[in-house]
Amino acid sequence: MASSTVENYLKQLYLEQRASNGSKVVPTGRLAAAMGVVPGTATSMVKALADSGLVEYESRAGVRLTSRGEQLALHVLRRHRLVELFLVKVLGLDWSIVHEEADALEHAVSDRVIDRIDALLGHPTADPHGDPIPTGKGQMDDTRRTSLADCELKKSQRVTRVLDQGPEFLRFVERQGLMPGAMVVVESRETAAQAVQVRVGKRAGASLGLAAAEKILVEPDSDTK
Repeated sequence: MASSTVENYLKQLYLEQRASNGSKVVPTGRLAAAMGVVPGTATSMVKALADSGLVEYESRAGVRLTSRGEQLALHVLRRHRLVELFLVKVLGLDWSIVHEEADALEHAVSDRVIDRIDALLGHPTADPHGDPIPTGKGQMDDTRRTSLADCELKKSQRVTRVLDQGPEFLRFVERQGLMPGAMVVVESRETAAQAVQVRVGKRAGASLGLAAAEKILVEPDSDTK
């Protein structure tokens, strides 16, 4: 059984690869920054992971997951995201605080308990933030979406995912009514002002910064495709 440190590295490496379209080697310096450690510490761990067959490492290029490492990373993500959903749906915790709770619990919950949580919740496909949940076989629908920063104007869109899971940003999203499932219309974008004007349901229009809009993913409303 992998240690919590190994699982954390593999999970973060998977996320970094996804941010690089899933095929690029991740520089060890970037992985170190994401893990909050100095580059030397990350390099030592990466070498150990390479010796275990979980990653491929090139000292001048960086690191990427092997197929075995990717499956383990998806296994950890499955536990994390199911725990998040359980904490919100069953225990009633606020969605803005469950990310850190799940970071701790994902290493302690057994596969038996995770499978029971999955069944209890009706085999969900996404966590409270819209992140896709891998199946027990390590498969995941991670279809890339557009964001409020680049989706079509004047067309009804459904919020599918919130990428920034910091508590402050999530509370902002909730105040604006932009949680997953919300119907929105981007009325305009002012590039010079870095501003996006959106209408959420029947609410009055709201203004978002372009950086915030990029973190909220959407898909066209099926009734208007």
